[in-house]
Amino acid sequence: MLKIAFIAHDRKKEEMVNFVTAYEPVFTDHQLYSTGTTGLRIMEGTSLKIHRFESGPLGGDQQIGALVAQNEMDLIIFLRDPLMAQPHEPDINALLRLCDVQGIPLATNIATAEILVKALDRGDFAWRELVHKYKPEAGVTTGDSE
Repeated sequence: MLKIAFIAHDRKKEEMVNFVTAYEPVFTDHQLYSTGTTGLRIMEGTSLKIHRFESGPLGGDQQIGALVAQNEMDLIIFLRDPLMAQPHEPDINALLRLCDVQGIPLATNIATAEILVKALDRGDFAWRELVHKYKPEAGVTTGDSE
């Protein structure tokens, strides 16, 4: 069971709902998370249960980012609107950076999302189980100074 997060900017929410609806059977056996309104819209359009955080501008991106920082998220689908300025752009950039640091697969458009979900459906995410199995215990340092 993987932890999957959905985030969508306002003009991408309908696209996200359509996407998740199309792949609902793939998502049913996973723990699902989302920012506020996106999660609500997905739950209204599907039978999926989603843990909803705050909306993005109110800190939802950061709440998901906290899970990423702890390597507790396995896949993020973040349908961004590149043509619209976002008031919480620094939070978005921080989330994208954390995904790169932790090696968390991240789709920022529907084409990449489809490739990742097809891989999920084939079982190509088994490597994430190893990440969790060999994850250092909380409080154990790597020897790096801060």
